[in-house]
Amino acid sequence: MEGGGEQGPGRQGRPGTPGRSERALRVTGIADRRRGQSAPEPSGLDERQAEDRPHSKLWHITLSLAGDEAPLKEVRRALEQLAHDHPFLLTSRYANDHAEIRYWEEARDLHDAAAVALRLWGEHRSSAKLPPWKIVGLEVIDRQTYHQRIAEGYGPAPATPVGVHPF
Repeated sequence: MEGGGEQGPGRQGRPGTPGRSERALRVTGIADRRRGQSAPEPSGLDERQAEDRPHSKLWHITLSLAGDEAPLKEVRRALEQLAHDHPFLLTSRYANDHAEIRYWEEARDLHDAAAVALRLWGEHRSSAKLPPWKIVGLEVIDRQTYHQRIAEGYGPAPATPVGVHPF
């Protein structure tokens, strides 16, 4: 996913910002995809370059974690902090020795979506003060499969209510 953040080697900046590349970046919004619209190509790309660029899509992620018991209040607070740090989290369910996190990830393919999901817990462990649990399950499905499962009455139930809840 593209977005603001640190500028490092190989990173592009916002157009018109002094000292940064003038190449325009555009993050395609989820609303655009839902309406079936694609983002216009940034200026400066010819048709061949635009065709070669991989298109991202939405993936529904369910990440299951488990480990030694932790106080419920601390688990809840940590998951709420994770949801604040990673605003795309839809819902988290928890107990004192396990949790399940569900959210949408935008990625080029299943491999990229899974790689990001597998890093989520570890990358936020200290900032959100998450329990030292291990990932014990991962499901990555595309948007079409998610909606097909819901329509057929099986698979993950719609993530409502959104937020952090006990099992």
